[in-house]
Amino acid sequence: MVSKIVIFLDMDVVLAVIGLICCLVGLLGSFLPILPGPALSWVGLLLIYLTSKVENNYWILGFTLLITIAISILDYVIPAKGTKRFGGTKYGVWGTNIGLIVGLFIPPFGFIIGPFLGAFIGELIHNSEDKNGALKAAFGSFIGFLVSTFMKFMVCLSFLILFVYLAFDGFVR
Repeated sequence: MVSKIVIFLDMDVVLAVIGLICCLVGLLGSFLPILPGPALSWVGLLLIYLTSKVENNYWILGFTLLITIAISILDYVIPAKGTKRFGGTKYGVWGTNIGLIVGLFIPPFGFIIGPFLGAFIGELIHNSEDKNGALKAAFGSFIGFLVSTFMKFMVCLSFLILFVYLAFDGFVR
């Protein structure tokens, strides 16, 4: 006689777990340029609303979607504006992004130093004679990167807190 163990997973639990994973990866994605942090966190919110345990609220979903779209657009605009404001070029912006990716592999401070050095090197590639201008542009690009990252982190953290509240309210109560 062969005994079979059948595991029954409730679809609400599956959606909630996948939603939580999306929110957590989204939070991580607020720091990593490879992952769309706010969009992943929003998908996590959408998944918790797809469960039968949480009452649908299209206003919250719509509002958080608009925030996600706005943050995604600002994520590209803010570092560029920071670089331009401090006299930089596209080379500084590209250098910031490349420096961030390289910096991720140099813990613990590569994440902070990488974007700055990347912007500085990018500006030096553009104009190797103006070291002060490159330093100023690198600083602007770095400030823009920090502001953009902080903004994405706060939005993703807010979405995670909302997710936990909704999950607790729907599943535990």
